[in-house]
Amino acid sequence: MGIFRYDLYKSPNVGIFAKSNDKLVLLPHGYAETKFKKITEILEVNPIFVSIAGNRIIGPMVVLNNNGMLLPSTASEDEVVHLKHETGLNVSKLDSKLTAIGNLISTNDKGAIVSPLFKNEFDKQIGDVLGVEAHTMSVADFNQTGSLIVSTNGGAAVHPKATEKEVEIISSVLKVEVEPLTINGGIPYLSSGIVWNTQSLIVGNLTTGPELIMLSRAFKM
Repeated sequence: MGIFRYDLYKSPNVGIFAKSNDKLVLLPHGYAETKFKKITEILEVNPIFVSIAGNRIIGPMVVLNNNGMLLPSTASEDEVVHLKHETGLNVSKLDSKLTAIGNLISTNDKGAIVSPLFKNEFDKQIGDVLGVEAHTMSVADFNQTGSLIVSTNGGAAVHPKATEKEVEIISSVLKVEVEPLTINGGIPYLSSGIVWNTQSLIVGNLTTGPELIMLSRAFKM
């Protein structure tokens, strides 16, 4: 358990290529065995190899907690069937023209923060699939709430320019303490640089010592 610096595809943007909950990590098809074993050991999970809409960009396209998984409307039926079979989770496609849904919805097992871009159209489906109540809000004047908030069941991090009121609301919805911080040497789009679950965090190699301290405080690690 802890926080580990590690790059995927020689990139510090580790959250682009993987997504995890407390039991599994989604990784692109063909990811090297020597490397995925390291990731699964850190996160204490099983690997599941996938494509989303036929490509290896996973993090921005998937919303995942321990109850369910949301995929974009562009995901194929074969991908949906594969993920249902391999994960045992509630898996559903969100029938929206917006496809980078992982950048638009942030969730843990206690709540979900949803982008205003969805205009509350999918709150019931989001709630039913993920087993949580959905709350719509922007953060720091941005609508990409999924990229700005990272949350486990033990803590959460948010864009450093989130207001005190926004931090309070996020904490109330996700039912965890929330810390404003950055990743990878000052990047505020947190989910791009983190693969996370309750056990551990994998962060990009550009993440600085002070950022690691902040992450440790936010996620109680």
